[in-house]
Amino acid sequence: MSAFTHLVAQLGRLLEPVLAQSATAAAIVLFTVLVRLALYPLSRAAFWGATPLATCLPMLLQLPVFFVMYQAFSAAEVGGAANELLGQRLFEAPLGARWSGALGEGGLLGAQGLVFLGLFAAIAAVAAWSAVRGRRAAAAIGSTASASAVTATAGSTAAAPGAKAGAKAGAKPGGTKAAGAKGGTGAGTKAGARSARSARGAAGAAGAGQPAEMTVEQQELMRKLGGVLPLLSFGTLITAAVVPLAAGLYLLTTTAWSVAERVWLQHRKDRAERAASAGASGASGASGASGASGVVAEPPTRGGARSTL
Repeated sequence: MSAFTHLVAQLGRLLEPVLAQSATAAAIVLFTVLVRLALYPLSRAAFWGATPLATCLPMLLQLPVFFVMYQAFSAAEVGGAANELLGQRLFEAPLGARWSGALGEGGLLGAQGLVFLGLFAAIAAVAAWSAVRGRRAAAAIGSTASASAVTATAGSTAAAPGAKAGAKAGAKPGGTKAAGAKGGTGAGTKAGARSARSARGAAGAAGAGQPAEMTVEQQELMRKLGGVLPLLSFGTLITAAVVPLAAGLYLLTTTAWSVAERVWLQHRKDRAERAASAGASGASGASGASGASGVVAEPPTRGGARSTL
């Protein structure tokens, strides 16, 4: 813990010419940003894993850092010497103060109480933003699952008319049974294959961004978890009310970073999905055009020619 306090104290001294008595508070914010930057590759991998539980891993890895922060601004001594961090302030509130102590100093609207109210308001705003985005993401996952199921059903039913048309074509007079059956079956098979390819292309465009092995039931589970997990951000308010002000400042910074990080990763994911959908649509159109231009009438076989003579 002494190494941590030394690092925060050094960062505070670097920022002191600009931020005066709030330099240590700014150093805590800077330290939190450095921690989140170090965890960014893991957060990105967890996001692209598309499972809500995977996103909890970066938060779990931050627990030791939070505990060290809590102890650093709670202990009166560090390494046998007086804890110099306890004398640092954010505006009028000591960084080691708690909300209960701030209420005893000047009440809810006192100098220290107002600092804590500002912290709580900022945490609540970030939590609300996270909850709204979580609800939207859950609704998007639900609509994607429904669209994938409907498209798959449409694709399976679209292949049937092609086979029926081929069978009718094979039953028409004007050629031998073998030729009629061959032509009818070939036309039906080609039409069914084109319909199936188009359906698969549409299903791929509709379900872009979801793991290929994910079933509709799994997507529904993700939708439910995605709607509940963002509400846990409001639990940060309870934690911030009982921990030192410095730990609450860490919670605010890391929660805001998490929401902004997900916004950025979702933007990149949506852009990749749009590019993939455009590529799939272009490939499907080119395949349909080549299939339509490549259907030619087969010449009658020798047996067919002898039968017509």
